[in-house]
Amino acid sequence: MRLQGAVVVVTGASSGIGRETALALAAKGARLVLAARRAAELEETAFDCRGLGAECRTVQCDVSDREQVDALARAAVDAFGRIDAWVNNAGADILTGDGASLSVVEKLDRLISVDLRGTMLASWQAAEILGAQETGGVIINMSWDHVLSGMEGINPQMFAAVKGGILAFSKSLARSVGPRVRVNVVAPGWIETSFAASMNKSAHRAAAESSPLKRWGTPEDVAAAAVFLASPGAAFITGQTMLVGGGVVM
Repeated sequence: MRLQGAVVVVTGASSGIGRETALALAAKGARLVLAARRAAELEETAFDCRGLGAECRTVQCDVSDREQVDALARAAVDAFGRIDAWVNNAGADILTGDGASLSVVEKLDRLISVDLRGTMLASWQAAEILGAQETGGVIINMSWDHVLSGMEGINPQMFAAVKGGILAFSKSLARSVGPRVRVNVVAPGWIETSFAASMNKSAHRAAAESSPLKRWGTPEDVAAAAVFLASPGAAFITGQTMLVGGGVVM
């Protein structure tokens, strides 16, 4: 499952799942263009990827801004001459930090702007570039496993609407840009990110117990799925959603 020399764009690469995806791709030999809003943390990810032998560029980017997404794409092509895979991982944090104190409407606006609008803008930009290449390429978008089953609560309602929109959009995009470009979705479940660290112990334990595998997932688990979908091993897979949630949703 080597990706030696492949050029991969990863958004939201400054922390969590995006960072681990970048590191996993670097370990497989990919050349990387990493994007995020937080420049200092982004450079830390790039430093660690270079330590694994990867050639790496960084671009500070807010994916909700079309001009910045366009600039990210140009930077990738200018640096490496092509793009082979584009991972849309950037997402708004409404559960921890300053995001947790926002009003419901402010949270919704942020999720729509970054997660849904950002994924769509970046996907359209990636599809245009990949479709013009003889070798094509693959787009990988991030959703949420519970969009298939639902979850009680205001925050889950918003996540379900936005992440469900990403899943539905990705299916339509896959039908629109084939056969040269493939589009697939990774749908994480309970993953040990900053949100998990903020939960009380009983809720954290209950989430683990809800899985047949009796544990939380890790960013590395999600990264492994993204690496597979970016690899030649997934060459006959498009329009599909890979659930990485330990079987909580089946």
